[in-house]
Amino acid sequence: MTMQDTGRNGRVGHRRAGRRESPEERADRRWSDLLQEVRVAQTGSQVLFGFLLSVVFMPRFTQLADFDQGLYVATVILGALATGSLTAPVAYHRIFAGRRLKPQLVDAAARLVAIGLILLALTIGSALLLLLRVATDDSASSGWIAGAVMLWFAASWLLLPVLHLRRHNGRSGPPSAEPGAAGADPPAGPRAVTGPPARDPPR
Repeated sequence: MTMQDTGRNGRVGHRRAGRRESPEERADRRWSDLLQEVRVAQTGSQVLFGFLLSVVFMPRFTQLADFDQGLYVATVILGALATGSLTAPVAYHRIFAGRRLKPQLVDAAARLVAIGLILLALTIGSALLLLLRVATDDSASSGWIAGAVMLWFAASWLLLPVLHLRRHNGRSGPPSAEPGAAGADPPAGPRAVTGPPARDPPR
């Protein structure tokens, strides 16, 4: 199924409304896209978590107030949870491999990656709050700055994509099957009779 698309030069072109692919091909494509997303998120998560683990061995850590030490512990726990969620697709793939459950694997892994991104954002916000409290000794301004950064995370990771999706009339669900695509139902109504083109009657 195609639809007309008029460009800036006034010419009318045709573009496809969706991909013609089987459920297995779609699951393979979604899995490949998901792995690329996980690689980006894992890099930031692992670097931040490794840095947090080294903080406790610094001499100044024992001089921190009880609240700051508790904040550090909470930050490390959030970082560990984020790392676990972002690496969970690997374990899912090992368990699901060879069982013909690729679509279910992709759906479960996508949910875990979404949870991991939320935990990663919370880890970054908590680590930023701890850093600002230690660097400035100003609890009020540190809290406002960390809160503003978290709002920016919410806007750039969630609000802006949703607004962009609505602007282009996108849908949050999977695209509907096209007539003629794999697994698509045939169009309703009588079938058109095809044959040689009609000729003009002799004059």
